[in-house]
Amino acid sequence: MDFAPDARTRELTARARTFLEEHVLPAEPVLEAQLAADHDRWGGWPIVADLQAKARAQGLWNLFLPGDPGGAGLTNLQYAPVAEVTGWSPRLAPAAFNCAAPDTGNMEVLNEFGTTEQKERWLEPLLRAEIRSSFCMTEPDTASSDATNIGTRIRRDGDSYVISGRKWWSTGAMNPAAAIFIVMGKTDPDADRHRQQSMILVPRDTPGVRIVRPLTVFGYDDRDHGGHAEISFDDVRVPASNLIGEEGSGFAIAQARLGPGRIHHCMRALGMGERALSLMAARANERHTFGRTLADQGVVREWAAESRIQLEALRLLVLKTAWLMDTVGNKQAMTEIQAIKIAVPRAVQTIIDRAIQVHGAAGVSSDTPLAELYAGIRSLRIADGPDEVHLSSLGRAQLRG
Repeated sequence: MDFAPDARTRELTARARTFLEEHVLPAEPVLEAQLAADHDRWGGWPIVADLQAKARAQGLWNLFLPGDPGGAGLTNLQYAPVAEVTGWSPRLAPAAFNCAAPDTGNMEVLNEFGTTEQKERWLEPLLRAEIRSSFCMTEPDTASSDATNIGTRIRRDGDSYVISGRKWWSTGAMNPAAAIFIVMGKTDPDADRHRQQSMILVPRDTPGVRIVRPLTVFGYDDRDHGGHAEISFDDVRVPASNLIGEEGSGFAIAQARLGPGRIHHCMRALGMGERALSLMAARANERHTFGRTLADQGVVREWAAESRIQLEALRLLVLKTAWLMDTVGNKQAMTEIQAIKIAVPRAVQTIIDRAIQVHGAAGVSSDTPLAELYAGIRSLRIADGPDEVHLSSLGRAQLRG
């Protein structure tokens, strides 16, 4: 196993870091001002479009997607350090590089499973950031940690499918630019439990699609990412050609989507942890209490040391996971994917919590990015499968041996 970055990775990571420092971080207060001045809209802020134009001109575009069409052709191992850089500013950097969820996962689904027509109509404008998208899987009335529980029905009716059900935590759906929803539902409730589900493309403006309400994460509405929505699908009729793959393939497609999604989350989370540690160090060196700086306090030194150890250890595990996904495939890397999905968010949550503590009351305010980073990383311990599900599956696999 050789995790040393190659020349292309070093060059792209350096350019991404420079872009972050010169454009993205200075744009954060600009975004805040634009959000504050725009109380009614959920997207289209000028600063995001400005950053996207600059990033695309520098070739920092669609880096998550290997191969054609429109991808940079990076392996997971090559993408990992670049994705970590974007984690320093999760509100802006992923969107600037057109590498933001849920569009990344939706583009991967369309790229791998979509028809030529579906790719032309939806994938290509997503790759150009002309539209956004949403992924509709989680439901309010079922335990979504088990995806086979979903109750939304997708019923064949002649040359159409009719969708009926209710979804929530549909990321990006509040953004009016989210022109297409990928919806997971049951086409055959009597089939094998992993062959009951299908995925289908539902344009936002289809009759029967109703945005019920926006949802918040610890009070944050995530407007810059398009928010999270509860959506009602009331006898929504779409052409049969909108089905992704074949009937009954929805669960398999979901697993194919979530594997890369989980490691991408962990890559970015490492960047979140690095920024929190950087903020902790700056605060500890400038803040005086009881006649000395916080950096002179033993407990703060211990927090900094523990944070560095955790980040370095988990980065190696993420890189190993990326290497395995590249060399033996996602299925064979499942143990490591589950391990990082459990370990990285938990560790980064602890690191951010330490940084908040060092900042005192300022840490829980909106004067620093720490509170929002905490909200984001805490929700990640539920998104894409809660810790307990991954722990149970991973433990079962270990004991089976």
